[in-house]
Amino acid sequence: MKIAIAGTRGVPNNYGGFEQCAEFLSVLLAQRGHEVTVYSTHYHPFQEKKFNGVTVHHCYNPEHKIGTAGNFIYDYLCMKHAVNNKFDVLLVLGYTTASIFYPLMNFGSTALVTNMDGLEWKRDKWNSVVKKLAKWFEKLGANYSQYLVSDNEKIREYILKTYQKDSTFIAYGCLPFLNPDDAVLKSYDVEKHSYGILIARMEAENNIEMILNGFTSSNEKNKLLVVGNPDTPYGKRMLETFGKDPRVVFTGGIYNLSHLNNLRYFSNYYLHGHSVGGTNPSLLEAMASGSFIIAHGNEFNQSILGKDALYFNDPQSLRELFNVHLPQPELRTVAIAGNLEKVKLIYNWDKITDLYEQLFNKVIKR
Repeated sequence: MKIAIAGTRGVPNNYGGFEQCAEFLSVLLAQRGHEVTVYSTHYHPFQEKKFNGVTVHHCYNPEHKIGTAGNFIYDYLCMKHAVNNKFDVLLVLGYTTASIFYPLMNFGSTALVTNMDGLEWKRDKWNSVVKKLAKWFEKLGANYSQYLVSDNEKIREYILKTYQKDSTFIAYGCLPFLNPDDAVLKSYDVEKHSYGILIARMEAENNIEMILNGFTSSNEKNKLLVVGNPDTPYGKRMLETFGKDPRVVFTGGIYNLSHLNNLRYFSNYYLHGHSVGGTNPSLLEAMASGSFIIAHGNEFNQSILGKDALYFNDPQSLRELFNVHLPQPELRTVAIAGNLEKVKLIYNWDKITDLYEQLFNKVIKR
C-alpha cells in the first residue's frame, strides 16, 4: 500500500501531538511493508530523506515570512504532491489549513482520509472572525473528505449529529513509562508525592486560571508545578496574578521528556484542564506515567478517563476537592491501575496502527 501522511510539520516529532502520531504511525506502517511518505516543512531540523524506513518529503512553507497563512500554502503543496504521485491513501492530520482546498482538488484514485481533531473553533485565543473561519474549515473537512477519523468517541458523535457523516474512532497512542528516576526531582526542588503538577500551553481553553483560582483558594499545603511557557499575554497574566503565592511554581516550558515523565510519575496529582475536545496527548501521557488525575469534567475527558479520575467544573468544586475529598488512597490506586490498563488496551501504538491499516484497506477496496 502506498500511503502519504500530511497535515503536520513533519517527522521526527519536534512540535506536538499530530507530529507524534505521524512519527509512530508512519514507522510502524513501514515496518509492516507499506510504502509510507510523511510531508515535512522545508525548515524542519531533520533534513534526511529517510527516517526509520519512512520517506520524508520536504515541502516549502512560508510561515516564517507570512505567518499562519503560510500553512495553507504548505498543506496545498503537500496534497498536490500526493495526488500527482498517485498515492493509494492520503491521511491528513487535522483539517484547519487543508480543508479549504478539498473542493478544488481532484484526488483521482487517491483516497482522502481526514483526522478531524477537536473543536478548533471553540478556542478562546481566537477572535469571532477566526472562530467562524475555523467552523467553516471544519464543515469543509467533514463534507468533502471521503473518509473521516475521530480521535474521541464524543467527537465522533458530534460529527455524526452535526454533519450526518460517520467517522472511524481511532485514538492517539502513548508509551507506558517504565523507568522512573527520582533523582530528577532535585532539579525542581520537590520530593516524591509531595507536589501537584499542571502541564499545558498557556491558553484560556486549558482552564489554567480556573485551576489556579481553585488551588490558591484551598487549604492545600503542597506545591503546584505549572509547566508551560508563560511568554504569552495569557501566560503573563497568570504569572502576575498567581506568581506571588509561594505554593505556585511556574517552571516555564520543560521539553525534556524524561523529566516530564518523572515529574508526572512522582506527583501527588496531575491537574488537566483541557476542554476543546478530542483526545489530548498530554492526558494520555499522564495516564501512561501513572499519575493520579484530576480533570476538567467535560464530556471529552470523561469519555477517556471514566471513573478513574476526579473531576472539577469551576474553582469552587476544585477547592472542595482539595479541602474535603483528598487524599483518597484507595481511589488513587484503583484509578492509576485503570488508566494504565486503558493505555495497554486502547492507546497503544500497535493497536492504533492496526486500526488505521484496517481503515486504509477498506477505503482502497471501495
